[in-house]
Amino acid sequence: MRGGKKISVVIPCYNEEVGIAQVLSTMPDFIDEVVVVDNNSIDNTSQVARKYGARVVFEERKGYGRAYKTGLSQAGGDIIITMDGDATYPRIAIAYLLDILFEDNLDFISAWRVAIDWRESLDYIMRFVGNRIFNLTILLLYGRHLHDSQSGMWVFKREVLREVEVTSDGMPFSQELKLEVFCRRKFRSREVPVQFSYYKRHGDSKLSLWRDGIKNYLQLFVKRLRMKTSKSEKRITIYDQP
Repeated sequence: MRGGKKISVVIPCYNEEVGIAQVLSTMPDFIDEVVVVDNNSIDNTSQVARKYGARVVFEERKGYGRAYKTGLSQAGGDIIITMDGDATYPRIAIAYLLDILFEDNLDFISAWRVAIDWRESLDYIMRFVGNRIFNLTILLLYGRHLHDSQSGMWVFKREVLREVEVTSDGMPFSQELKLEVFCRRKFRSREVPVQFSYYKRHGDSKLSLWRDGIKNYLQLFVKRLRMKTSKSEKRITIYDQP
């Protein structure tokens, strides 16, 4: 526990047997539970996660968002933290982010990734430029200035999940959740910078830059239209979805 609150960490995984070992072995000791969602892995992800004390939940329906919906619905903490299983997000930053959440009475924090190992590779440049394009589009469509709309590390109060409507089962889940939170005035939300090292990742990236990038980008426009037309309708939250 920290700050008198039970802390849960949710990690979606697909073939992350090496990375998840690194993540779980460096998890702060005040974490009360870690929920690892095995999204149909064909390696030893589940066995490794259990070895390090995580509770493994199996989700056979493929998709980043689908895995998150399952894992978030199973997390029992007052505060929920998310990150990937490839060891790119800094576990050492968890305490820092929690302290900011508590001290400033925030509902939601999204980690703003600040690269510490810039390299002029085509893959890195495409990710960097792509994220900036997403951020600019969000500013134009939603009037919200985000520095890192694609970050997968969040720290938030559990009750947020009962208020947001996130429909995507794929990669757009991350940006859709942030749009729900940052565009609704009832939430006190903030981006907080953390050091990020893409080149220390373990395993192969599951992100297809072009395929997933196009899906994410188009979803920004679909989401904006949906938000305009569904104001008077009942919201279907993460907990309401099967």
